Amino acid sequence: MDDDRWMRYAIDLAYRSPNSATAYAVGAVIVAADGHQIASGYSRDDDPHVHAEESALLKSAGDTRLTSATLYSTLEPCTKRNSRPHATCTSLIIAAGIPRVVIAWREPDLFVTCEGVALLTAAGIEVVELPQYAAQAKVANAHLNI
Repeated sequence: MDDDRWMRYAIDLAYRSPNSATAYAVGAVIVAADGHQIASGYSRDDDPHVHAEESALLKSAGDTRLTSATLYSTLEPCTKRNSRPHATCTSLIIAAGIPRVVIAWREPDLFVTCEGVALLTAAGIEVVELPQYAAQAKVANAHLNI
């Protein structure tokens, strides 16, 4: 997989997120094992409460390639959320059967304590962190003063 290429694309998507005082700006892209994009999304792209990973997963629902795909996200997938408490991004990723997740940085404890990496790993999902992209992903969240 071309992790650098797809993380840069996810970061570009994060910058499209409308600013929110109560939510991060995140970009996500799902890539098939053959290197082709399945779907992408960003925070609040078509719904004021949709998360980036959730958006990409909704757009790819039913795609049989998900079980061998990689999901790239600029932020650790959520494990708690106020808007949809029963549909966290981590639970949606696990339910979709995605075997690999690549993130730029871990979610700080600004709104909630996130355990996405731990829960994904416990579910047998490979999690790769690309810290060299953390600063770029954080810039998309400058509105939160983090």
